[in-house]
Amino acid sequence: MRIKRAVNAVKKRRKIMKLSKGYFGAKSKLYRVARQAVMKSLMYSYVGRKNKKRDFRKLWIARINAGARLNGTTYSKFMCGLKNNGINLNRKVLADMAVNDAQGFAKLCELAKAGK
Repeated sequence: MRIKRAVNAVKKRRKIMKLSKGYFGAKSKLYRVARQAVMKSLMYSYVGRKNKKRDFRKLWIARINAGARLNGTTYSKFMCGLKNNGINLNRKVLADMAVNDAQGFAKLCELAKAGK
Protein backbone atom coordinates (compact mmCIF):
# COMPACT_ATOMS: atom_id res chain seq x y z
CA MET A 1 0.00 0.00 0.00
CA ARG A 2 1.40 3.37 -0.94
CA ILE A 3 1.45 6.42 1.34
CA LYS A 4 -0.26 9.53 0.06
CA ARG A 5 1.41 12.83 0.93
CA ALA A 6 -1.60 15.09 0.70
CA VAL A 7 -2.05 15.93 4.39
CA ASN A 8 1.66 16.38 5.09
CA ALA A 9 2.17 18.49 1.98
CA VAL A 10 -0.71 20.76 2.95
CA LYS A 11 0.67 21.09 6.48
CA LYS A 12 4.09 22.02 5.12
CA ARG A 13 2.63 24.63 2.78
CA ARG A 14 0.36 26.01 5.48
CA LYS A 15 3.34 26.51 7.79
CA ILE A 16 5.20 28.52 5.12
CA MET A 17 2.11 30.57 4.25
CA LYS A 18 1.58 31.38 7.93
CA LEU A 19 5.18 32.61 8.23
CA SER A 20 4.79 34.78 5.11
CA LYS A 21 1.62 36.46 6.37
CA GLY A 22 1.86 40.23 5.99
CA TYR A 23 4.42 40.18 3.18
CA PHE A 24 3.71 42.36 0.12
CA GLY A 25 1.94 40.97 -2.92
CA ALA A 26 2.76 37.51 -4.21
CA LYS A 27 5.18 36.90 -1.35
CA SER A 28 2.18 36.26 0.89
CA LYS A 29 -0.12 34.63 -1.67
CA LEU A 30 1.87 32.19 -3.83
CA TYR A 31 3.60 29.23 -2.21
CA ARG A 32 6.80 29.15 -4.29
CA VAL A 33 7.46 32.89 -3.92
CA ALA A 34 6.43 32.81 -0.25
CA ARG A 35 8.89 29.99 0.45
CA GLN A 36 11.76 32.00 -1.03
CA ALA A 37 10.74 35.10 0.92
CA VAL A 38 10.48 33.16 4.19
CA MET A 39 13.88 31.53 3.68
CA LYS A 40 15.45 34.92 3.01
CA SER A 41 13.74 36.52 6.01
CA LEU A 42 14.88 33.70 8.30
CA MET A 43 18.45 34.28 7.11
CA TYR A 44 18.10 38.00 7.82
CA SER A 45 16.72 37.30 11.30
CA TYR A 46 19.64 34.96 12.09
CA VAL A 47 22.15 37.62 11.04
CA GLY A 48 20.14 40.28 12.89
CA ARG A 49 20.42 38.40 16.17
CA LYS A 50 24.22 38.48 15.81
CA ASN A 51 24.25 42.15 14.79
CA LYS A 52 22.12 43.13 17.78
CA LYS A 53 24.89 42.09 20.16
CA ARG A 54 27.40 44.08 18.10
CA ASP A 55 25.17 47.17 18.04
CA PHE A 56 24.55 47.14 21.79
CA ARG A 57 28.27 46.85 22.51
CA LYS A 58 28.90 49.87 20.24
CA LEU A 59 26.19 51.83 22.06
CA TRP A 60 27.62 50.96 25.49
CA ILE A 61 31.13 51.99 24.43
CA ALA A 62 29.84 55.30 23.05
CA ARG A 63 28.01 56.05 26.32
CA ILE A 64 31.03 55.13 28.46
CA ASN A 65 33.27 57.28 26.28
CA ALA A 66 30.90 60.24 26.58
CA GLY A 67 30.78 59.88 30.37
CA ALA A 68 34.54 59.45 30.60
CA ARG A 69 35.19 62.58 28.52
CA LEU A 70 32.86 64.59 30.78
CA ASN A 71 35.18 63.54 33.61
CA GLY A 72 38.40 64.45 31.81
CA THR A 73 39.59 61.12 30.44
CA THR A 74 39.09 58.92 27.40
CA TYR A 75 37.43 55.54 27.01
CA SER A 76 40.66 53.61 26.55
CA LYS A 77 42.42 55.26 29.51
CA PHE A 78 39.30 54.77 31.65
CA MET A 79 39.05 51.06 30.84
CA CYS A 80 42.80 50.57 31.33
CA GLY A 81 42.64 52.30 34.72
CA LEU A 82 39.71 50.13 35.83
CA LYS A 83 41.53 46.98 34.76
CA ASN A 84 44.71 48.05 36.61
CA ASN A 85 42.66 48.66 39.78
CA GLY A 86 41.01 45.24 39.49
CA ILE A 87 37.51 46.66 38.96
CA ASN A 88 35.66 44.13 36.83
CA LEU A 89 32.45 45.79 35.66
CA ASN A 90 31.10 44.96 32.23
CA ARG A 91 30.33 47.60 29.62
CA LYS A 92 26.57 47.24 30.05
CA VAL A 93 26.76 48.19 33.74
CA LEU A 94 29.28 50.97 33.09
CA ALA A 95 27.08 52.47 30.35
CA ASP A 96 24.07 52.38 32.66
CA MET A 97 26.10 54.13 35.37
CA ALA A 98 27.31 56.76 32.89
CA VAL A 99 23.70 57.61 31.99
CA ASN A 100 21.84 57.16 35.29
CA ASP A 101 24.44 57.53 38.06
CA ALA A 102 26.79 60.38 37.13
CA GLN A 103 28.27 60.70 40.65
CA GLY A 104 29.15 57.02 40.90
CA PHE A 105 30.65 57.10 37.42
CA ALA A 106 32.71 60.16 38.36
CA LYS A 107 34.14 58.23 41.33
CA LEU A 108 35.04 55.37 39.00
CA CYS A 109 36.77 57.86 36.70
CA GLU A 110 38.83 59.17 39.64
CA LEU A 111 39.82 55.61 40.53
CA ALA A 112 40.72 54.90 36.92
CA LYS A 113 42.88 58.05 36.70
CA ALA A 114 44.69 57.05 39.90
CA GLY A 115 45.21 53.50 38.64
CA LYS A 116 47.34 54.42 35.62
